[in-house]
Amino acid sequence: MLFYPAALPLSRQTLTYTAGIIRRYRRQIGSPWRKLSAGQQALLALAYLRKGETFAELAAGFGVGTATALRYATETVALLATRSPKLRKALREAKTAGHAYVVIDGTLIPIDRVAADRPFSSGKHRRHGMNLQVIASPDGGILWVSGPLPGAVYDLNAARIWGIVRELAAAGLIVLADKGYTGAGDHIRTPCKGRNKPASQKAANRAHAKLRGPGERASAQLKTWRILRKLRCCPGQAGQLAKAIHVLQAREIEG
Repeated sequence: MLFYPAALPLSRQTLTYTAGIIRRYRRQIGSPWRKLSAGQQALLALAYLRKGETFAELAAGFGVGTATALRYATETVALLATRSPKLRKALREAKTAGHAYVVIDGTLIPIDRVAADRPFSSGKHRRHGMNLQVIASPDGGILWVSGPLPGAVYDLNAARIWGIVRELAAAGLIVLADKGYTGAGDHIRTPCKGRNKPASQKAANRAHAKLRGPGERASAQLKTWRILRKLRCCPGQAGQLAKAIHVLQAREIEG
């Protein structure tokens, strides 16, 4: 195997933050001595998430076994994911921040075909994957990420399963969404549907799209982390990975 130096487009602050979480966890479980330091484990996990490196590649680069690289990465992802905000808290903070509205959008995390592939096949995207619901601020900042559901689940159904529709109504926030959420309730504004719409509805749709567009970039932010461009792990881990990335993305923005 050949080795080469590589760059990781993340800040030193993000590495320090992640290493601190690992260091505290090691003290908590009484496991201070390991093959890699807390900083090296953090760097391994960040390379896994940001660049989508395989565990074999990570193991070779960090001088550990493949099973150890797997354990270090999954442990770090779990520690980060637990710091992702709960839905009610995220909406409360959005209201406190004074956002004029929030944007809800569904995104598909592609996966390989599995034996029971029908539930994972998204007709909208025409590929197999896991459905994640993302709530964003007007400027595209990620406020909350849901757990995963099979790709065949429509966005409105997914929003109802996770209790998002109910919590958005309780929070009293104005919500912008695409046509996939039509019928969610008056508090979730969707574009006008149908052909031969009058000029007033066309203008309303253009204004709606202009406001919603920046918020929908939140899903694109998640996928700048290459691990989410196509999962090679268990599809059920999509949500935990996305929540961990949400925490790291917030740290990057703060930095």
